[in-house]
Amino acid sequence: MCFDRDSTPPVPPVSGAAVEHEDLVLESADGNRFAAFAARPEQPATAGVVVLPDVRGLYRFYEELTLRFAEQGMGAVAIDYFGRTAGIGKREHDFPFMDHVAQTKEEGVQADVAAATAYLREGPSSSIFTVGFCFGGRLSWLSAAGGHGLAGAVGFYGGSGDRAGWIGPASRAAEMTAPILALQAGDDPNIPPEMNAAFDEALSAAGIEHEIVTYDGAPHSFFDRKQEHYQAASDDAWARTLAFIERHA
Repeated sequence: MCFDRDSTPPVPPVSGAAVEHEDLVLESADGNRFAAFAARPEQPATAGVVVLPDVRGLYRFYEELTLRFAEQGMGAVAIDYFGRTAGIGKREHDFPFMDHVAQTKEEGVQADVAAATAYLREGPSSSIFTVGFCFGGRLSWLSAAGGHGLAGAVGFYGGSGDRAGWIGPASRAAEMTAPILALQAGDDPNIPPEMNAAFDEALSAAGIEHEIVTYDGAPHSFFDRKQEHYQAASDDAWARTLAFIERHA
């Protein structure tokens, strides 16, 4: 499963941090208009983060996470995937997201990621990262092969193998141009150790700097304030994400 609609990131707000935020509508090069949520620190940010949500697209969890990145001194924008099929309006809890996932194509997502990176560079952020979750983790790594000039790509419990209609990140490792961080759940039946090992091997063969971290016993979507039993894994994953961005910015 992915996050509940009322879930929030397991990262407390930074007291006293001055950030601005806003709902946006961005437009990709193919004319698609899609919803986004942006946050920025008071001072100009060198690093920028494109947040790639899970299969349900943009909702509260990712808006909150975008604020957490801004509180750390980064420009950040979370994007929705379904502008082409569902428009830009706010979604009800019963939104049939899987119907729209089935219509989502990688080339469309990459066009939207390009629009988001362009928005951050106007910020101006010169070092752009993608950070994605579940479906978005996979898309984050694929974005490293998307020609966006990324400084790095982080994925939480993403699948790296091929699937119907999509060539997976492992198969596209040779096309990647940015370091990779994978933060995987050890108790995730859909992403077995063999898949992570194959991704590791493909990245090594391609000469891509990378780290694959597996949290033993942690379930899919462990990065959630409701998952109190896995707070240590969440804390470590957040620390690794921030360190990765600082190292490569």
